[in-house]
Amino acid sequence: MSRYRGPRLRVVRRLGELPGLSRKTPRRAYPPGQHGQARKKRSEYAVRLEEKQKLRFNYGITERQLLRYVRKARRATGSTGQVLLQLLEMRLDNTVFRLGMAPTVPSARQLVNHGHVTVNGRVVDIASYQCKPGEVIGVRDSDRSRKLVETNLQFPGLAHLPSHLEFDKNKMEGKVNSVVEREWVALQVNELLVVEYYSRQA
Repeated sequence: MSRYRGPRLRVVRRLGELPGLSRKTPRRAYPPGQHGQARKKRSEYAVRLEEKQKLRFNYGITERQLLRYVRKARRATGSTGQVLLQLLEMRLDNTVFRLGMAPTVPSARQLVNHGHVTVNGRVVDIASYQCKPGEVIGVRDSDRSRKLVETNLQFPGLAHLPSHLEFDKNKMEGKVNSVVEREWVALQVNELLVVEYYSRQA
């Protein structure tokens, strides 16, 4: 299943607010489609599927990638759901978005893929790179890269910088101080339902 490139507000209307996917808010409060306004009782499976889709669309990952993250989270110590969220939040594209260097996760991924972002002074163009505490996220030393990020910094996607990150606007440099804590995850999601969804699949 490839990465979603369709209309983003349709997804936001169906799943609720996804800060990583779009900054726009839909005009209509009900889901899209012919039966969007019809009240129907959702099955347990539908509820779990919806929570899983929130993660996929917000972090802009494929089904296969998400399954890989779930398996990795299961092997780690601690709560599987919390570890899963930490793995997704600590991706380089999401970290660039949370630092305010890009308005959405897809645009942050583009910045990374096009080689505008550095980690500890070296260009890293892999969006799924896992940021670790102590690493410094910067902008490549070129006029084009700096202008792009300067423009984005005027309109950050989220107002508050999470506690595990710090950002120096003058140097255009961010630092990862620790692993993200659960309360700083901007997405409204029940990660336990996602773990349950995959436990039934496996």
